[in-house]
Amino acid sequence: MTTTTTATAQVQQRVADLAATRIGAWQDGYLKDRSDAVGALARLRRGAGREAGETPDLWNLIDTGPLHTTVTGTPPLGEWELERAEDALHATLTLWAFHQQSRGVPMHRRHTRERPAGLGAAVRRLMPADGTDAPVRKRLVRAGTAPDLATLTRRLRDIVALLRSAKTPIPLDYALLAGQLYVWQWPDGPAAVRRRWGRSFHERPQAQPEAGQKTAPASDENATPDTDKDAS
Repeated sequence: MTTTTTATAQVQQRVADLAATRIGAWQDGYLKDRSDAVGALARLRRGAGREAGETPDLWNLIDTGPLHTTVTGTPPLGEWELERAEDALHATLTLWAFHQQSRGVPMHRRHTRERPAGLGAAVRRLMPADGTDAPVRKRLVRAGTAPDLATLTRRLRDIVALLRSAKTPIPLDYALLAGQLYVWQWPDGPAAVRRRWGRSFHERPQAQPEAGQKTAPASDENATPDTDKDAS
């Protein structure tokens, strides 16, 4: 199975949507200082950088039930699909909680072409406007060469630590990241995801068209699954 298949893209989107739903509810509650959301975040952040099996306290907190529900017109997820989807979701939710900790503004923000929020774009924002911070860029490169999801998650945690400690904390699209972490686990997934991060790193915000001005439709990284068709 490769990342170019429709089935993989469908599961990738399901993982992204579920991450957005879970984080959206917790983030809203945390920013409103609701005790249940504050408690959930405290539990989640302890799992950042750790494998799902290492944190049994989160098993009843991270609800992966929707992944086990058959979507009309598609077959139920196989064992490998479920395991990789659940691992991607665990990694994403715990990284977000670590990022959101003690921050009074949302650290999960959906990517748009006007306000890029992919991983590469977030890392780029850590760099000075007049030059490139080589050590920061190397962290992104090092994450991209991780041999497995556990190592990747630990390296992403180091990047998230920089994003949350920036003078102005830098948000990330965690739904987008969740889908990418799912794709990462398939045989040709790392190469596809690295290309996404590389393009995101070089992405620049695009100005919104003036009122009445028409623009040609363009694909958005947030809505386009990772594929190998643009491997050049």
